Amino acid sequence: MKLPRPRGKLSEALVADLTGGRALDHAGDPDGPDDLHLSLWMLYELHYRGFEDVDDRREWDPRLLAVRAELETSFEDGLREDVGEVLAAADEAEDLVSQLAAIASHEGEASVSQFLHRRATAAQYREFLIERSLYHLKESDPHAWAVPRLDGAAKVALAELQYDEFGGGRPDRLHSALFARALEEAGLDASYGAYVDRVSWHTLAVNNAMSLFGLHRRFRGSAMGHLAAFEMTSPLACRRYLQGAQRLEMGAAVEHYFDEHIEADAVHEEIAARTICGSLAETEPELVDDILFGAAACVHLDEVVARHAIDAWTAGGSVLLGGDTSEVA
Repeated sequence: MKLPRPRGKLSEALVADLTGGRALDHAGDPDGPDDLHLSLWMLYELHYRGFEDVDDRREWDPRLLAVRAELETSFEDGLREDVGEVLAAADEAEDLVSQLAAIASHEGEASVSQFLHRRATAAQYREFLIERSLYHLKESDPHAWAVPRLDGAAKVALAELQYDEFGGGRPDRLHSALFARALEEAGLDASYGAYVDRVSWHTLAVNNAMSLFGLHRRFRGSAMGHLAAFEMTSPLACRRYLQGAQRLEMGAAVEHYFDEHIEADAVHEEIAARTICGSLAETEPELVDDILFGAAACVHLDEVVARHAIDAWTAGGSVLLGGDTSEVA
């Protein structure tokens, strides 16, 4: 994967640093959320697939880690301020699983799955696939960071869930591979990170939250809370995505990807909420607030993405940067 195009002075300086230019000492003040989240995304990607023109040893460059820490602090502080309304949905619940269910059931003002089900055009559906490709081409990788940080029943349950996500021993059944085939059938580029220059900061933030939680041991509870909310909100959404794909005749591979997740995620939500989070809370009760924070962050950021997408589409515009949908029509 090549480095993305900068979106401000910070990401421009970071690209220059990563390609052998002037060393970057600190984050400074990013030029808005696009600049911040693209920069943070690049720093996180050093821990995943990396970049073609960047030395793999930069993954642990102390200067870059210091810059990342500055951006993470800003991102975390903002998240903690923003998730209050979603967290409040759990106030009346008596146990952790019920609290997670209340958070997952929080309804924002916009729903991408409902829009795709009934109203979207084929071009808008392809835009949705492009936005989702940033995560789904590395599906479950961010949550996998938590495996060595857990023990006992929570560890075993996470490994069970991940085994399914990673194809049950068959490379062709990797969920990321299934999504790649869906992209190809929709006439899109299935290369890892192919569309990073087109996706909004809202989508980058969704991905950055998963990496933030996954890459820090102190966020192991939040990583599992995020996973639980992700799985608990998936079956109904995937059913609507499937019905939208059928309505628009997006193709068998697109339909298969979402059909696969209707049943699989119905099982996964039980594993994630009851076994993983429940066991983790039982052995480390001090992590309950972190678990709920991770779940609320998942739901809140999905709502942010939904508002952005619905506003753009209902106004006749594009959710992609550049506002030109011709390449995906």
